[in-house]
Amino acid sequence: MTPTNRPLTSLSPLTPHQGTNPHAAQPTSLVALVRSLWRNRQLIAQMTKREVVGRYKGSAMGLAWSFFNPVFMLTVYTFVFSEVFKSRWGVGGEESKTQFAVVLFVGMIVHGLFAEVLNRAPALILSNVNYVKKVVFPLETLPVIAMGAALFHSLISLGVLLAAFVLFNGYLHWTAVFTPLVLLPLIMLTLGLSWMLASLGVFLRDVGQTIGIITTVLMFLSPVFYPVTAVPERFRQFIMANPLTFIIEQAREVLIWGHLPNWVGLGIYTLAATVIAWAGYAWFQKTRKGFADVL
Repeated sequence: MTPTNRPLTSLSPLTPHQGTNPHAAQPTSLVALVRSLWRNRQLIAQMTKREVVGRYKGSAMGLAWSFFNPVFMLTVYTFVFSEVFKSRWGVGGEESKTQFAVVLFVGMIVHGLFAEVLNRAPALILSNVNYVKKVVFPLETLPVIAMGAALFHSLISLGVLLAAFVLFNGYLHWTAVFTPLVLLPLIMLTLGLSWMLASLGVFLRDVGQTIGIITTVLMFLSPVFYPVTAVPERFRQFIMANPLTFIIEQAREVLIWGHLPNWVGLGIYTLAATVIAWAGYAWFQKTRKGFADVL
């Protein structure tokens, strides 16, 4: 669950992408973004795979660590919060001793996906200078590749969560099928912010030093370790303003409580996330012509 900052440069260089001069103006529309992702889909898939495999390169257990890490963390959460702290989520009725750990793990998965991508974003261009200076490479795909690797580990953690839920409760809510729809707007939002941070990280090196602090603060200011109802009323508006709060709550609704998601809220969130994704992509495309000069 811990975000990593391993640069993409540890991957073997791929065939240069044929494109325009790196100093030339780049398209900024959503249509251009979709076309770029579709045109480079094989490149994205290949580099994402290398990114995932490269993370465990040299270890004896290899990719098996992607499974055992969340299993270990969920085991620790279950022991600490059910046996040591005797924590309960306070939902009323019969609540199992392991309920708190499972509910908490949902929040950790959502935050982990968000934090891993953003923590790496400021260094994406800085750690791939060869793609900027030596070849004409679709730089806009680098945040997408980082997102793909983070999604892989989040899906493994989600699988562990679902298996644990079945083990603890003996059943699984059918509403879990809506989980991808709940996470999709967060993925779009995170990509938009990642494009912005990847660009800013080239010109303002302090961004890389502060983003880790910000993502940690956002973890404690979102309902990962506590329900929203536990927050005093006068502070609740600040918790709700956190972009992670709504997604965490909706993920719990479909995974833990067996409720349908808030379709209106998801629609509004998706619209806002689309605007931010486009703004981040447009900013990245507008500023990328200066990357070679700065680097």
